[in-house]
Amino acid sequence: MTATLPSAGRGASGRRAAAKRIAALALAAGLAASGAAAQESWPQRPVRFVMTAPPASSIDVLGRILAERLKDRLGQPIVVENIPAAGGTAGTHAVAKAAPDGYTMGLAFNGPLAFAPYLYERLPYDPQKDLAPVVLTSSQPNVLAVNAGFPAATVAEFLAVVRAHPGKYNYASVGNGSSSHLAMERLKSAAGLEIVHVPYNGAPPAAASVAAGDTQMLMAVPTAINPHLKSGRVRALAVTSAARFALMPELPTLAESGVPGFEATAWNGIVVPAGTPRAIVERLNREVNAILAEPEVRARLHAAGLEPAGGTPEAFGQLVRAEAARWAPVIRATGAKID
Repeated sequence: MTATLPSAGRGASGRRAAAKRIAALALAAGLAASGAAAQESWPQRPVRFVMTAPPASSIDVLGRILAERLKDRLGQPIVVENIPAAGGTAGTHAVAKAAPDGYTMGLAFNGPLAFAPYLYERLPYDPQKDLAPVVLTSSQPNVLAVNAGFPAATVAEFLAVVRAHPGKYNYASVGNGSSSHLAMERLKSAAGLEIVHVPYNGAPPAAASVAAGDTQMLMAVPTAINPHLKSGRVRALAVTSAARFALMPELPTLAESGVPGFEATAWNGIVVPAGTPRAIVERLNREVNAILAEPEVRARLHAAGLEPAGGTPEAFGQLVRAEAARWAPVIRATGAKID
């Protein structure tokens, strides 16, 4: 019997396929090596850390605690830069357009990451395409609070007073497109309220306006409200989470206080420019998770009214996508738009 030899064409094709496999393996090995090298050598200079909210805001408080710890863990200064304009989108855009080399990261929140695509006609970045998630840093409810002179001590009384005087009262928010803004818009829609929106550039001035009586109410994270609660100039009525907040267990939820099914949490996390080497993303994720687990850090964040979170980059990315999908119809229903 005569053996059948492979044709020259089949042999050439096989050699080409083998060459492609070898090239692919070499590329994978090269990428792995470069990733490992990036992790080993990074950082070699100071890292810029963009805060998407103003000084003394909950974002800023959290970010500076993280920067303080990251400096020692990474062996380089962490340079905090506050870019609070345009509801956090200015700072988030600054991160998105930065070089993806691990030397720029940002601490952003619901607004610029999940809400902004549905609020702005011309958003200069795509949160899903231009940013890479690193880690969820904290998640907590907003607190519905009123000026101490407002004639309501419970949610039921609040609803009755506002309904009796449509358009009379103003509510402050920490900025257009923030969780503070949209949570109140959702309450207005769910409870049939007419309240005028007065946006501020960050939580400190918004909370101060309620304390001074320039506006009568707001929803904001506990960090912003706590100093005014302690001074007695502001009264807290409820939280916006589905269940009572462990750090303020005395406050009922809106859902149990006459607004069934209401839930609107505020969250934030670290992002970097898309294309940042995976090894750097993983290193940052490990370091921040470790920091958030430190008892002293947890105590400091709890004192500020923040609940530390943590987790994987994938889990954070999934949260951003899920929140965007959940709030898109709410934003459309309320008609909230920002020029």
